[in-house]
This record gives sequence, structure tokens and C-alpha cells, in this order.
Amino acid sequence: MAAPRWNRWLSLVISMVICLVMAVSVGLDFLPSAAAADQPEDALTKAAEPVGSFEVAPVHILGVPAISVASPVVNQQDAGPQATQRAAVIEGNLSLLYQPRLLCDQGEAIAEALLEGLVLGGPEKQRLCSGDPWSVLGKPNDLRVEVASRRDGSLQLEARLQGRPMPLPLLTVTEADAQLHGLSRAQLASRWRQLLQRRLRHARLTEQPSQVWLRLKVTLVIELVLLACVSASLWLWGRLRRRLRDRQKGAREYRELQSSRAQLLQGVIRLLFLAVLVQLVLMVGLAVAAVPGQIPLAITVLLQPLSILSKVLGIGLAALGLRLLVLFVLRQWVSSLAVPMEERARREQRYHNLMQASQRLIDLACIAVLGVLVLLDIPGVRELTVGAWLAGGALLGGLAIAFQGLLRDLVAGLVALLDDHYAVGDVVEINGITGEVVDVGLLVTELRSADQRVVVVANSASQQLLNHTKIRSGVNVVIPLATHNTRLDEALALIEDECGIFAADPTSSAGLLQAPCVRGVSHVSPQAVEISVLLTTRTGEQWAAERALLRRLVVRLQEAGIPLAGSVIATSSSP
Repeated sequence: MAAPRWNRWLSLVISMVICLVMAVSVGLDFLPSAAAADQPEDALTKAAEPVGSFEVAPVHILGVPAISVASPVVNQQDAGPQATQRAAVIEGNLSLLYQPRLLCDQGEAIAEALLEGLVLGGPEKQRLCSGDPWSVLGKPNDLRVEVASRRDGSLQLEARLQGRPMPLPLLTVTEADAQLHGLSRAQLASRWRQLLQRRLRHARLTEQPSQVWLRLKVTLVIELVLLACVSASLWLWGRLRRRLRDRQKGAREYRELQSSRAQLLQGVIRLLFLAVLVQLVLMVGLAVAAVPGQIPLAITVLLQPLSILSKVLGIGLAALGLRLLVLFVLRQWVSSLAVPMEERARREQRYHNLMQASQRLIDLACIAVLGVLVLLDIPGVRELTVGAWLAGGALLGGLAIAFQGLLRDLVAGLVALLDDHYAVGDVVEINGITGEVVDVGLLVTELRSADQRVVVVANSASQQLLNHTKIRSGVNVVIPLATHNTRLDEALALIEDECGIFAADPTSSAGLLQAPCVRGVSHVSPQAVEISVLLTTRTGEQWAAERALLRRLVVRLQEAGIPLAGSVIATSSSP
């Protein structure tokens, strides 16, 4: 039996890894490349930050910021392009030196290869789809960055490449750049020349096919090691869970479940679960890091659990503070001296009910806030356009319409709590179903009937509600007398006398709030003449008082020879 379980766990882990890798691959297809020259202008504008009198934008190489270019914020009539536009052009120029450009789709590339290889026999390096038509790619040391002076006196950084007669212009050092860095244009150009040459040579080395294959091999080996660790952790996690489940089934007492060994076992299970999550995050981060230019994104993915953990701790502390505040407010409310004595028990009951509901609301709100904060930390979410947010709002509106029943239940539950329709411990009748309220949730209310069955009622489904135990209780006791009874006045007097004795008896009157009220004949039918007695008792004690009074009245009436409804005169013989 061990082999099938191991295969099942291994298949599950492999499926999870494949799904994660596919998700990362699809996500990277939609992520804008840091070195792409054809990025949308509005996406690049978000990277610009005003710094004093300048607008500053970073220039990236392989996704890592290299230099920052500036443009003046004021008096921009003759100041040239803005910093974001300059950064976009410069990144495009730099990416030509290390990133192959795919100007053709797959069909065009195949067509060009067939035409040049089989028909024309042209050199492969000059092919537009698969070669290097601009002679800008090659080995790292074939690149040299130089500073050139233009005719207008400006300084320009150029890339000298082996096999290319003309240099490739990279950027122009402006007066705004020099003022922002506190250097002369010549000094700044010299600093940028050294930095860009070092970074561009590293980028060309990173994009070499041999380096790409080496990186993929190392990543694959580490991923397999992590996969083995995840499989072992999941196997151990499942085995410990089964052991804990067997221990719970075999426990004779609840104390045994709370032993230090069982708690240690639960702690180890939780740690193993966290270890599996951390290992999966490491696998995703390494898979992202294997893609050239995605090192910052990989670091963000690896740091995401720490960010989520810090948010969980912050939200948890906020939830604890809110719970303490609600506890303080409700304790002040329940201990108010202005509440009448007969309503204090009811207020205490409502206190526990409101405390439970407030804790659930706080937990739900904190989870929603945590979800929003985690969602905003996902790369690219903050850069969504207004149209995307409006589309998300429309989607939420559609979901609200689809789940309007749940929203109706939530509002009805809040109204029932705040308006004190019922509370935990009340005996209520909802739509003909009678039971004791055992839980008042945000969406449903649970009742336990007399035969110990649990009935779940949606909060918005209570069309007719009858609360038997709110503040006080009462019951209408009906004594059916025979229709041929000619001693009605004597029966009424006897019932009144017995009710007085019942109210004076300490054992039976402990639950009474007032003496029983004999209301007289309440109904006459061909079957019986009904005498009504009204009992007003403490909360939930009406049925016990009813049974005790009925027993007394039946015995007293039988002793007096007053027949009840349905009684027949018959003789009985002793055995």
C-alpha cells in the first residue's frame, strides 16, 4: 500500500509544479520586457518620478536599473524630450546590443529560412528573422563604449562593435543630467561610459547560448532537488495527519487530545505545511530567475512570502485591537445600570451573541483587506489602467447580482442581531420549525430541535418568526372539560383554588413571574368545554410549569369527580 500512496503524492506534486511553471510562463509572456524599445508610453510614464526641478526616469539593462536620465520640469519649451521618453529610447538602443530582436513570426521565419537556405543560398548572419542584420550582437569583449563630441558641442555615448564600421549611438548627456548628478557633462559621460560598458558586456555574456543552457541546467537540477524535498514533506505531512486522525479516533477523553504530544504533532504538521509552501515559492522564483532580464521579478516573488507574512501580522494585530475595542464597548453596554433588572439576563444573552458576530465580522473584514493588499503587491496590478479597474468593478457587480441571495442573507443576519430578533439559547419557531438557537451566523441560523436534529435556516428565509423565550416566557394552559358536565362553576372554583395553591408552593412557583391567571371558558365545541389558564414564567420555564400545573389540575378534578373531555364511565375489575 505504500507504493500507490507514494505514486499518488508524487503525481500530485508534479502536477502542481507543471501548473506553476505554465502559470509563470504565461505570466511572463504578458509582462513587459525591461529592455524592449517598443513599450507603450503610458507604461513607461509610471516609472518617472519628479525629483525637485527634474523629472527622473531609470534606464534598465536586463531589468536592473543602470543609470537615471533627467529632464527639467519647468520651462520645457526648448528642453527636448521628457525623461520617460528618453529612457524608452535609451533602453531600446541598449537592448539592441544584447537582446535578439524577433521581428518576424514563426511562419515568416520558416519562409525566410527556406528562401535563403534552399533557393538563394544567402549568408545566415544577414537574415532578418534569425540572423544579425544590424551587426550588433556578438561576444562580450567585442563591445566598447566610447564618448564622442558632436558638432553642436554635446557629448554622446556610442558603442563600437567588431565587424561594424559605424558606431551605434546610445545616448546624449544633457545639461539636466549633469546638473542632477552634480558633475560636468564630461565627467558624467566618463562615468556612464564605464558603467554601461561593464553592464552591457555582462548582458551580452548572459545572453550567450552557452550561458543560457548552463543556467537552465543548474535551474533544472535545483528544481528537481526542491521537488524531491516537496515530495518528502508532503509524504511526511500526510503520514503525520493520518497518525493524528487515528489518535483522535482512539481517544477516550478530550484531555488526551490536549496532551503535549498531540499538540507537538499538530505543530509539526503546520510547520511541514509551511515548508511545502516555502519550497513551492522557491521553485517558482528560480524558474522566473532562469529567464533573462527577470531577476528583479524573481526577487520580488521570493520576497513575496515575507511581505505577506508582515501583512498578516499587521492585520492580525489590527484585528486583535478591534476585538479588544469591541469587547470593551460591549462590556460597558452590558453592565449599564440603566437596564431594568428583568432585562439584564436578556442583555447578557445578547452580549455573547453580539460578541460572536462581531468577531466573525472583524475576521471577514481583515481577510478581505489582506486579500486586497496581497493583490496590490502582485507585479503589474498597480499599473493597471482605469479601464481595467472599471472592468473589474463591472465583474464584481455581476458577481454581486449572481450572489445576491448571500448578500440578502448577510443583511438579514445583521438586522436580526442588531434588532434582537433572537439570540443563542432562545427557543424559536421559524416557518413552523421549532428548536433552540445554537448558532447565529452571518448567513444562516442553526436550530436544534427536540429530537436533537440540527436545522439550518437561511437568515433571509424567516418569513414568520415566533420567539418563545425573549425576556420572559408564557403558555396558555387549556383544560378540556366534558360537554355534559353540569358542575362548571364548581370546576372553575376548583381550578382557581388549585392555581392559588400552585402559586404558593415554593417548589412549583420558583419559575413563575406572577400567579396563574384563570381566564375562564375560552372555547366551547361539541367535543369539550375548554378552560384557559395563563402562565407567565421566567425564560424557558413555561413548559415545565405547564406540565406541573396540568398534573395537579387533572388529579384535583378526578378527585372531585368532574369529568374531562372524552372521559367514559366504566367499571373496572381487579385481577
